[in-house]
Amino acid sequence: MARQAEYIWIDGTEPTPLLRSKTKIIRDGGEAPVWGFDGSSTNQATGESSDCELKPVFTCPDPIRGGDNILVMCEVNLAVNDSPHPTNTRDACAAVAKKYASHEMIFGIEQEYTFLRTDGEPLGFPVRGYPAPQGPYYCGVGAGRVYAREIIEEHTQACLDADLLIEGTNAEVMPGQWEFQIGAADALTVSDHLYVARWLLHRVAEDYDVVVSLDAKPAKGDWNGAGAHTNFSTKAMREDTDMKAIEAACQAIGKKIDLHIAGYGHDIESRLTGAHETAPYYEFSYGVSNRAASIRIPWQVQRVGKGYAEDRRPNANCDPYTVTRLITETVCSAV
Repeated sequence: MARQAEYIWIDGTEPTPLLRSKTKIIRDGGEAPVWGFDGSSTNQATGESSDCELKPVFTCPDPIRGGDNILVMCEVNLAVNDSPHPTNTRDACAAVAKKYASHEMIFGIEQEYTFLRTDGEPLGFPVRGYPAPQGPYYCGVGAGRVYAREIIEEHTQACLDADLLIEGTNAEVMPGQWEFQIGAADALTVSDHLYVARWLLHRVAEDYDVVVSLDAKPAKGDWNGAGAHTNFSTKAMREDTDMKAIEAACQAIGKKIDLHIAGYGHDIESRLTGAHETAPYYEFSYGVSNRAASIRIPWQVQRVGKGYAEDRRPNANCDPYTVTRLITETVCSAV
C-alpha cells in the first residue's frame, strides 16, 4: 500500500523565509524517513555542495489529498554531519524549551494575514483608489465587507481534518484581511502546527488564484498592519492569584526591547508605529485591556489575578520558533 507524504520545510530566503514542500511516495506502511533536497535552489547551500537533509519532526493527516496521505513538517540539517542548518530555528527553540521545561510554558498565536489579487492589491480594494475606511470589516458579514470567505471555510476545515490545534477564525479590520488562531500548546507544538496551517492556507488559496501575504504592512496608509499576537503563560502565571508572576514576566520582556523586536519579523517598524492598535517598536508598555500597549493583559486575567498575557508585537511574518524561544528564555531566566 503506497501513500503520499508532503515534506514541508522552511527555506533560506531573506529577509523572510518561505515555505517549501515536495512529495515522497512511501510504500508498505513505513514511516516518513529522513530525506533530502537541493539547497542551492532554496538559498540554503551552494551548487558545489548543494545537498541538505530533511528531518521529520511532526506528521499529520493530509486533508488535501485525503486517505492515508500525510503532511510532514521537517527541520533542515546539514547533510555532511546531520547538524542543524543555520536556517533551522526549531533546534534552538527545542533547546530552550527543554532547559526551562519545569516552567511549563504554553502559547497561543493569532495569525493575521492578507489575501491579495495577483496584481498585488488586497482583495476588496477597487482597481483604482481605496475602499471605504476600516470599521465595518472586522468580524463583518455581507458582500462589500467580507471577501474570500470560501477560502476561510475550506482552510479551517483542512486544519481540523489535519488535527491541528486551530481555535477559531475571524475577518480583520482591512478588506481581504483575516486571522486564525493556533494553540494552546508548548513552544514546539504551537510552532509546528502554525507552520503547517500556513502551508495549508497557501495551498488552499492556490486553487483560487489568490495570494496569501504575511507582510507586516500590506497596504500603506490608514490601515492596520498584520500581526501574530502571541499569548503566553508559565505555570506560575496560571496558578498565582496576585498578578505578580504576570507583571514580572512583562517587566522581564520590557528589559529586552531590542532583542525581541529584532526577532519578531521583517519590517516591524512599519507596523509598530504607535497608531492602529500598536505600541511604538522602540518603546515598551503593558496594561490591562490596552491594545495600544506592547503587551496586553486581558481584563478577565486581572479579575481573577492569574492567566496569561498577549505580546502584541510579533509580525504576521514572524518565525514562531524564534518568538516562542525569545519569550521563554526572557521570562523563565528572570525568575
